[in-house]
Amino acid sequence: INTTITPVHLLLPTHRDLFMLPLKHCLRIALTACLAVTSALSTAQTYPTHPIEWVVPYAAGGGTDTVARSLGQAMGTALGQSMVIVNKPGAATNIGAEYVARAKADGYVLMSADTGTLAANPFIYSKLSYNVEKDFAPVGLTVRFPMILVVNPNVPAQNLKELLAWAKSQSNGVSYATPGAGSPHHLATELFREMAGVNLSHVPYRGAAPAVQDVVAGQVPMMFVDTASGYQFITSGKLRPIGMASAKRVKNFETIPTLNEQGLKNFEAYAWQGLVVPAGTPTEAINTLNKALLTALNTTEVKARLQVLGLEATPSSPKQMADYAAKERAKWGPIIKASGIKAD
Repeated sequence: INTTITPVHLLLPTHRDLFMLPLKHCLRIALTACLAVTSALSTAQTYPTHPIEWVVPYAAGGGTDTVARSLGQAMGTALGQSMVIVNKPGAATNIGAEYVARAKADGYVLMSADTGTLAANPFIYSKLSYNVEKDFAPVGLTVRFPMILVVNPNVPAQNLKELLAWAKSQSNGVSYATPGAGSPHHLATELFREMAGVNLSHVPYRGAAPAVQDVVAGQVPMMFVDTASGYQFITSGKLRPIGMASAKRVKNFETIPTLNEQGLKNFEAYAWQGLVVPAGTPTEAINTLNKALLTALNTTEVKARLQVLGLEATPSSPKQMADYAAKERAKWGPIIKASGIKAD
């Protein structure tokens, strides 16, 4: 840790001056100097000294929540402190994002920030209570989520061709669920709507978990679900997969063909996320968190968990995450504006 510590002898008077001071004054000066050095060493070497709050801006049980809890446990072990997961869902991650943007910048509050938070919301909302480029400091990317187009089993479609035929036969169009306006799932479905030429109506939820539950219950017929949120429902038959939104088939989901294979050429959509802290957080704390994140992503337990969920680890430095988020804003901004997607 790069910490500037003033040598003790520079804090003390000269030898000649000492002879001119009362003994008690000399002792007081020496004690003050020692305390200053001790304090500097303590600050530099003890972070973190208490549990860290990890904000998930979605409801519990969704893909982002699942990843946070898996990584949080491994990072906590590496840091020697507990990572306390706190769910603050709503307003397309804006509730959680505003909370973190206003939090004390001391390294004890961080957040799972995704495509929606860092790349879509600045264009979807005409006014935000925070600035994604000024109010957050990146820690590092975490994972990339492949997404799957799924339907309730009562929908009379087994593949993309049958789904499109059914959707086009619905005079009032077809509704679809998402974890929230501006979420990667929302952007993926809007891109699908445009490329497939179908009439779709958006039904936003406060996270992936409640959205999936309503598709399972038949309240909404379809959605794009990330592999982490949809895994258990697909394997149990409660959701029927139509196609992967990835460029190629995904490990552990090999039986699901891609939408590209089924004729929707060049269709590809992912959800990505990383960790951010309030702007102004000490560089030493950010580097410590990044090191713990990289360690967690490389553990056998986390690797196995991500593989089961079909997720791709995306380890990075804070700068690499900042550069990636900037590129994503440059990519999605024009698409959102052209599509006229607005959430307010």
